[in-house]
Amino acid sequence: MRIGVDLGGTKIEAIALDEAGRELYRRRVPSPRDDYGATIATVTELVRSLEAELEARGSVGIGIPGTISPASGLVKNANSTWLIGQPLHRDLATALARPVRVQNDANCFALSEATDGAAAGAAVVFGVILGTGVGGGVVVRGRSIIGQNAIAGEWGHSPLPWPRDEERPGPQCYCGKRGCIETFLSGPGLTQDYAAAGGETITAKEIAERAATGDSGAEAALRRYEDRLARGLAQVVNLLDPDVIVLGGGLSNLDRLYRSLSEAMPPLIFSDEITTSIRPPRHGDSSGVRGAAWLWDKEGLATADGVR
Repeated sequence: MRIGVDLGGTKIEAIALDEAGRELYRRRVPSPRDDYGATIATVTELVRSLEAELEARGSVGIGIPGTISPASGLVKNANSTWLIGQPLHRDLATALARPVRVQNDANCFALSEATDGAAAGAAVVFGVILGTGVGGGVVVRGRSIIGQNAIAGEWGHSPLPWPRDEERPGPQCYCGKRGCIETFLSGPGLTQDYAAAGGETITAKEIAERAATGDSGAEAALRRYEDRLARGLAQVVNLLDPDVIVLGGGLSNLDRLYRSLSEAMPPLIFSDEITTSIRPPRHGDSSGVRGAAWLWDKEGLATADGVR
């Protein structure tokens, strides 16, 4: 049995999968924000209650909105700021009395979709998160790639490619730089762009709804978004050349993206023929927690390279 835990900023979700990937159990509870000790206790209780319910013991994988620093062994780059600087994987291993695997939630998303999701069977998969932030994960032949510095796939903190004059220097990013892809392609980035062009401050979902009813300002904002997304993903294809790109996060629900990207990306890619497939996720919001469970293979080994 594999157990996956998605440790998010607002909720913590646990799932149990059998060897075929069938769901055996699922439970979700609120995250104890700003309380590291309570977070460890909550994850431990979730796993123990799951195992008591199923009367079985499983491997444990954890997805977090950050990563484990290879240099310090502590959490870095986490949106859930109370995890930063903490030895999360060691503390959970001690509390659960077994090894655990901890990876970035975008890596877990990519691993889920590469294992039994929209990109099952593909050799190289790039998983994209388009939500409150912009993240990414890389899976090669069924193994999640972490990288030497534990930042593989972090395309959201690269500059927007081929910027236009009106896009320079770009919005301020929380990472301290300006013009990061995340500032343009996240949900809040789309909201800010729409408002800056004279619209109201409304959600990305509301912008899409207005565009569908013929609102010209909303339509223009979505066209700018699609152009920027095409540029960002074309750069990924030029660098990684994946077989499949799977889009996740709230903005991946915009059906029009898949059509517009297939038209806009080929002229930007350094190849005479483009066969990279761009697909919606098969497991939707469940991909992150399922991918955490898949961090262990059936022999009990980690399906990841890099941080152990």
